[in-house]
Amino acid sequence: MDRVDSKLLSAVDDHTRLAGSNRMEILLFSLGTREHFGINVFKVKEVCATPPVTPTPNMPLGVEGLISLRGAVLPVLSLARILRLEGNADQGIGASVIVTEYSRRTLGFAVQGVERIVAVDWETVRTPEAAVGGAASYISAITTTPDRRLVSIVDVESVLADTLGEGPCAAVARIEGHAGYQIFFADDSAVARRRIAEVLDQLGVRHRHAQNGREAWDRLQDLAANCARAGRALRDELSLVLVDAEMPEMDGYVLTRNIKADARFEGIPVVMHSSLSSEANRAMGRNVGVDAYVAKFDAGVLADTLGALLARSRTGA
Repeated sequence: MDRVDSKLLSAVDDHTRLAGSNRMEILLFSLGTREHFGINVFKVKEVCATPPVTPTPNMPLGVEGLISLRGAVLPVLSLARILRLEGNADQGIGASVIVTEYSRRTLGFAVQGVERIVAVDWETVRTPEAAVGGAASYISAITTTPDRRLVSIVDVESVLADTLGEGPCAAVARIEGHAGYQIFFADDSAVARRRIAEVLDQLGVRHRHAQNGREAWDRLQDLAANCARAGRALRDELSLVLVDAEMPEMDGYVLTRNIKADARFEGIPVVMHSSLSSEANRAMGRNVGVDAYVAKFDAGVLADTLGALLARSRTGA
């Protein structure tokens, strides 16, 4: 397993070239059923055989315990149990652990088996039908692999929020003259959208949002066209755009590039707000023209970054 997994992830650094091409790579894994699941490779730190797990009492459903891995102690979550998949009760915690680094937290997801990495176009990644609670709420998107297998992409943010908690949203100061600011943000995670809205509400900034990159670009183009027809400056209706890096149908890198290439959006800053906070991801953001890159989720840093850019846009600096 270690040798195979080492080969599987040895080229992760090379995958960064996909950013901005509207493609992503998914690590496919199984949970003991006929369904296929995936996670964005950018979130994966390593894959290993499941080490001994130390049970931890009074933990939420799916948190199996702690493991020691290369000197670090990590919580391990059983995705099969979190997703409440039937027929997995006798299969144990899982043969493999996918170690993820996400929003400055490192943890392991126990799975039955890891398959391979496949590349898909973001245009083929679709937001699933609205789900109300249950296992379906942990699926952020669905896609089809080149060999026509349907894959459910796990919403890591929702899993973390429901099992380990979101933590309180830090209090932030309101922006002086807030009534004149409007922010448009795009994120495919319901958890992220809720937390972003909390920060913007505390800042006293008006806001609207989209649930994926394609929807965001369509709505931004409509806004620009409406302003042009009404003879209004777009900057009077839009102060800043906040984008996630990975979103169905159009990723944040392509969305940013589209905005920066459109003269109608000149002078409107774009901030990338992403759980993918490595230097490589920041460099990709700079390459497509983002004005700032903020790692999820630090309410204070996000508020400070937005405040500085909004003040600069107001003065025309």
